[in-house]
Amino acid sequence: MGPAADPFVALMRRYVNDYTNRHDVSVCAEIMEPEYVLRMGPHEVAGRDEQYIPAAQRQFTQFPGLCLTVHTIVGNGERLAMRFSEHGRSARNGRIAVWTGLGLYRWNGRRLVANAVEQDYLSRRRQLESGIPAAVEPPALAPWDTPAEPADPAAEAVVRDWIASGAAVQPTEPPGPVRFDDGEAGPALLTDATSDVDELFSAGAYVAFRVTASGAYAGDLDTPATLHLVGLVTVGAGRVSGGWIVRDRLGLARSRTRQPTVSSS
Repeated sequence: MGPAADPFVALMRRYVNDYTNRHDVSVCAEIMEPEYVLRMGPHEVAGRDEQYIPAAQRQFTQFPGLCLTVHTIVGNGERLAMRFSEHGRSARNGRIAVWTGLGLYRWNGRRLVANAVEQDYLSRRRQLESGIPAAVEPPALAPWDTPAEPADPAAEAVVRDWIASGAAVQPTEPPGPVRFDDGEAGPALLTDATSDVDELFSAGAYVAFRVTASGAYAGDLDTPATLHLVGLVTVGAGRVSGGWIVRDRLGLARSRTRQPTVSSS
């Protein structure tokens, strides 16, 4: 018999299997505190019963057969990061989509208290418009047997320097070891960007983070812009050696269309 499951991972098993994949929001009271907060892009959904559950129910209504597949899960006993895909058929147009996500979870030893997450809704929108769904990546082979790993301050320092260099905002040319969004990152999103680390933690060789980047729209230096992103990267030999980043590309695009215009008259 192997070691007992990490308690935080065991809680996330209920989050994925009992709540999300069964669409059973009654489980939320057992796994989330009433003050549970979800942060996504510029939005904050605060309050399990008043705000979070209604938002989840709207998602389940739009995708009645929605499924969540776990690809990577890591934690240090206090914090946990999960890379996943959600996929299903939209009730609005009958088309299928698959979109990636990254969530950074916090608990109090009993229940979840917060989640900072990004999901690639731009890829989802493109799939629903084209009618051509993406493929679901292979699942983690044994996600619920993942042990907690101790934090590594040295790995955290490497990633903080990497973020400060701007590498977390936009893929390099040629592409580096980190995958952005759905792998089709496209052209630069921001120029002259500065990156503020909202949260960052490590678990062994993995470092997870949420960043708010500020700069100007690429190709439109007169228009300020903000981009939110969540990442999970690996550190080896003193450098970032792999990982994934999900950016709020759709939110950035929408914010551009909402920019006020100034008359020249």
